[in-house]
Amino acid sequence: MMLILEDVIYGNWEVSGVLEELILSAPMQRLKAVHQGGAIFLVDPSQQHTRYEHSLGVCWLVRHFGGSIGEQIAALLHDVSHTAFSHVGDQVFGHTGEDYHEQIFEEVIGRSGIPLILAKHGYDQALQYFDRYTLLEQPLPDLCADRVDYTLRDLYHAGMISLADISHFVSELAVEGGRMVLTSEAAARWISMQFKRLNEEYFKKPEYLFANQRMAEMLKRAISDGLLKPVDLQLDDLAVIAKLRTFGFGEELDGITQLHGFEQFAVKGAAERIKRRELRPAVCP
Repeated sequence: MMLILEDVIYGNWEVSGVLEELILSAPMQRLKAVHQGGAIFLVDPSQQHTRYEHSLGVCWLVRHFGGSIGEQIAALLHDVSHTAFSHVGDQVFGHTGEDYHEQIFEEVIGRSGIPLILAKHGYDQALQYFDRYTLLEQPLPDLCADRVDYTLRDLYHAGMISLADISHFVSELAVEGGRMVLTSEAAARWISMQFKRLNEEYFKKPEYLFANQRMAEMLKRAISDGLLKPVDLQLDDLAVIAKLRTFGFGEELDGITQLHGFEQFAVKGAAERIKRRELRPAVCP
């Protein structure tokens, strides 16, 4: 039996065995309702792509460029510990490095059924070697599967690049010494420019900053008042919104969608909290 996956970015592909079982597991299925951009879908309904789609995309890239099954597993699961509303959780819990999901990764995995699935297939050590998975993660300013996928995926859904652009760029990717590189200076310039656009025009879009900050403030207040527990953010976006409405936050939630208070929103302060990022890919013609 094969599980056929459909992806708007890379097309259809198949998985079986441990990858299939992991994809069908509850922690991975939860990511279908955890939006990649946090709460921005409340102000821009076109931005509906999720951590699930991103996780599959990263796995596809690692597989396409020859990564081991262990690295494909790590790619698939690397974001499974994201809270509801993704990086909004970093604002709620004061993680300026945007690494809250990494800090709780082992805890989230440990209380799930994932270790049993990995052990069943003989991959119980697969998540112990993230430092060896050089296709999956690299520090800036280098390329890696995680960075490539979210850059292409966010830009595509924002209407800033086309599928043809993506196909051409992926054809220029290669692997050298276990790391992602580009085969032309033109491709390196293109992705560096697109990454800059993503950071300046997408992550720092005022309406998006507003939505995420307002959601973070609401969640912090709900936790402070004892209405929500921190663990409740391990639910998905829709479940947390339902809880907030039950606790009387419906008007505030609607206010985000309607941009109430946006005119007085301090865009500059919110934008300064976004990490400064720059991409300078290696080129190996």
